[in-house]
Amino acid sequence: MSVKSDLEIAQEAKLLHINKIATKLGISEEDLEHYGKHKAKLPINLIDDEAVEKNNLILVTAITPTPSGEGKTTTSIGLTEGLNKIGKNATVVLREPSLGPVFGMKGGAAGGGYSQVVPMEDINLHFTGDFGAIEKANNLLSALIDNNIQNKKYSLGIDPRTVSWKRVMDMNDRALRSIVSGMGGSAGGIMREAGFNITAASEIMAILCMAKDLADLKEKMGNIYVGDTYDKKAIYARDIKANGAMASLMKDAIKPNLVQTLEGNPAIIHGGPFANIAQGTNSIIATKMGLSHSEYVVTEAGFGADLGAEKFLDIKCRYAGLSPKAVVIVATVRALKYHGGQDLKELKTPNVDALANGFSNLEKHIENMQAFGVPVVVSINKFITDSDEEIAYINDRCAAMDNVRVALCEGWEHGGDGATDLAQEVVDAVDSCTGKFIPAYDLEMSVKEKIEAVATKVYGAASVKFANKALLNLKRIERLGLQNLPICMAKTQNSISDNPKLKGRPEGFELNVREIEIAAGAGFVIPITGAMLRMPGLPMIPAAEGIDIDADGNISGLS
Repeated sequence: MSVKSDLEIAQEAKLLHINKIATKLGISEEDLEHYGKHKAKLPINLIDDEAVEKNNLILVTAITPTPSGEGKTTTSIGLTEGLNKIGKNATVVLREPSLGPVFGMKGGAAGGGYSQVVPMEDINLHFTGDFGAIEKANNLLSALIDNNIQNKKYSLGIDPRTVSWKRVMDMNDRALRSIVSGMGGSAGGIMREAGFNITAASEIMAILCMAKDLADLKEKMGNIYVGDTYDKKAIYARDIKANGAMASLMKDAIKPNLVQTLEGNPAIIHGGPFANIAQGTNSIIATKMGLSHSEYVVTEAGFGADLGAEKFLDIKCRYAGLSPKAVVIVATVRALKYHGGQDLKELKTPNVDALANGFSNLEKHIENMQAFGVPVVVSINKFITDSDEEIAYINDRCAAMDNVRVALCEGWEHGGDGATDLAQEVVDAVDSCTGKFIPAYDLEMSVKEKIEAVATKVYGAASVKFANKALLNLKRIERLGLQNLPICMAKTQNSISDNPKLKGRPEGFELNVREIEIAAGAGFVIPITGAMLRMPGLPMIPAAEGIDIDADGNISGLS
């Protein structure tokens, strides 16, 4: 059987004019800022706080994924189509794709099969320029920092050894992780160790996703911690008078983007932090925009529930005053077999024994989400290679668990028609929700105690080991008065632990915290565990090698 690629399906779609999509949200075309016929930005003043409080937020997360991902975005889109199919008014709110995964290994982030957001090529390649604005704002601060160090007349006396701020680019480029800048003599500036992060890891990206409006964005940018002077005085971006110009570069990027699903339902896309190195969820502004105009809003949080969902709840929901009415955990046959010991190359081969061995991973994620006090629905994201016996095994095991709903999702193959059962389970879960979520830790706890709480409660660690650098970082955080901020754990996405080789449900391990970065502008601190890197590298055969464009501008090879 010939299977069409995601790109072929997207290119064959008959898109509605973006004005018609806005009408479904009750938004006038006069309020849109058009980017052609099929994309538009939405002004922030369209947010209605009363509607936000009244309508229903649904979080889609997942089990610990295989390297290819388990289809959270595809499920989120399919669920939205399914909700609309059963008569609900629903919008999907997603993150923007980074070019790093697009040209690397994982591919784009516009969904797949018949559960996609479109125009797919535009969304995956530059979109409306938000990432470019984030890069420019980030790198402007870098230039101003180096200029201040160089400029003896107006220097603030910044000690270059204390500056941890890095430049960014939206590409996987391992050669830029660690560099020496300022070479070439005195005209080249002050020589110092520096480096690049990927744009998704920039604090500017985090700030965009945490800001409530342009004024708040500007204030948060001013709160970015730059480093210390030689006499140990903390320097922030506002001290360099950087935040006004930085915010000016973000005047359009702060507005969320409106596009559509393949079935012509509204989709809002904004921000793109990774969940293994940042908070892993779209902007507060975008989520509230969706809730202002839809009865149901489906959103997703990156990688497994130990990363994206925990940060969504403990960071984003705290700051935004939001609480999801249901959590959908995406599970796949292939990932559970992978956690059960089956070789990555053999995952298409039926193996119920491996599936049973790996089921503990799903169990742990269910337990974690139930500990947050939110109704749980397991969505079995079906692949065409899954056997009926394997699907039945997951369904039966989940159905036997207390307070767990389960449904098969065939959104990839059938769009909304393949997700109506899931949609009904989600509606029932939403109706059963009686309260707000319960955080994993109190903000009044010390940073060390917060890290230990997440490590033991969410990851299942027995203890936490802090490297000497991390202990010094804790002292700096206390000196700066930032100990009451939430934590944003940087951890491998390949395991619930900090060791990517530990599959299934690791227990009794020691979590290693290497260092703790400060993101005072975004409003959290970032404990970095294991061997985590904030600038990925390309795989041996990058996806970029298969992407092409013909003389008429038709793109091929995107996924």
